[in-house]
This record gives sequence, structure tokens and C-alpha cells, in this order.
Amino acid sequence: MKTKEKVEFPGLPLAVYREVAAHLRQVEGVEVELIPQSSPQFDYNQSQIAGLWISVSPDSGSMSRLIVEQILAYYRDRYII
Repeated sequence: MKTKEKVEFPGLPLAVYREVAAHLRQVEGVEVELIPQSSPQFDYNQSQIAGLWISVSPDSGSMSRLIVEQILAYYRDRYII
């Protein structure tokens, strides 16, 4: 059974969310879904994406989980204030 984790980067632009998803999809056993923004009001300070669903296959091993954490840490360090 895959574990599914929600990851949010408040205020991150759509393009960067897509970049994060593209990097994560390169990791063996990882699936990523973009979560659309559910707010009924448009706000320029809010991302078009609410977050990511990240699923890691248990067969992929601990190395895949470590790589996912490193990728997420990279983007947190660069884009989250």
C-alpha cells in the first residue's frame, strides 16, 4: 500500500509547483498529483495550486523516500520565506 502525503508551500507559484512535481516524478516509485486551489475568491497572493499529493510505493525503498525529502527541502529553502 502506498503512503499518500499532502505537501503545501503557501504562496508558491503554479510554475514552481509543476517544477517540484516534475522532479519528484523522476524518483522511482513516486507519484505526484497537483491539488487545485479550492478558494472561491481569486487572490493574487495565493497560488493557483493548494498543494501536492505525494505517493511513495513501499517497494521503492528508503532511498526513494530520502530523495523525496531532499527535493522538498531544496524547494523549501529557496522559495519559502
